[in-house]
Amino acid sequence: MQQEKMQVNVTRDGNKVQVRLSGRFDFNTHREFRTAVDPLVADASVSHVSIDFSDVDYLDSSALGMLLMLRDKMGAACKAVALSGVHGNVKQVLDIANFGKLFHIT
Repeated sequence: MQQEKMQVNVTRDGNKVQVRLSGRFDFNTHREFRTAVDPLVADASVSHVSIDFSDVDYLDSSALGMLLMLRDKMGAACKAVALSGVHGNVKQVLDIANFGKLFHIT
């Protein structure tokens, strides 16, 4: 069965931004993800970004790479990034990859 494209919804509350993902987060969705997060790195008024995985049921190694690149870019810009709504298979993948040592995960 063909999965729908990942949806990305960006909401802002002052200097904090939530990027809510839904669907499959994999290589085929790198463009949608980067289009959503790249402007946040350059935006001086943003200090904290939370990636919400509540509606994500799958991620692959390229998704992990995209998260690491985001962490590096945000860190270079002195901004914080956290992962929230992590559950099920997504949590297992992040645990196996030791992302708990790299990100604040809730």
